[in-house]
Amino acid sequence: MVETKTFMGAEGRFEDWIFLRMLEREWSRRLDPEDYVSDSTIENRPSPRAAIVVTFWTYFETRIERLLRGGMRELPEPVVEELLSRNTGIGRRLDHLYRVLFQSTYHADLDFLGYADIATLLRRIQDSRNRFAHGEPGAIDDDLVAEVVSSLKKEHEGWIAVYNSRAARI
Repeated sequence: MVETKTFMGAEGRFEDWIFLRMLEREWSRRLDPEDYVSDSTIENRPSPRAAIVVTFWTYFETRIERLLRGGMRELPEPVVEELLSRNTGIGRRLDHLYRVLFQSTYHADLDFLGYADIATLLRRIQDSRNRFAHGEPGAIDDDLVAEVVSSLKKEHEGWIAVYNSRAARI
């Protein structure tokens, strides 16, 4: 049996705990009637727990930045900052900058490492979050919220696997 070193994927920041605690608190809280959007003019109602998806996506973006910074740790800091400032959006970072640094995409790496279902979920979350932010609140529905919550552990494991393959230094 070959032993491999496993790293925690640059986790452990206090902010990570805060994000995870916010997700847990939102999922655990009792819903009140006012949590349901009742305006009859809104045909496309969001989940009363839509904040879970928005919070998760923000947390995910911070981890992607850490992964990219880890992958660029050999570069001079001004180069790192320039590359990040030229690629500020998460879509551009997951595809273009990631491809420049690693000759792949984040989703392709997840697929390769056995997390194709997480890659698919992340695409869905990103699309739904964007639609939510641009006038389609119902894009974040109860099914997506439940899928995000039930996939948190596996998504995190996928991120760690990618981080270890791309940014960890032994």
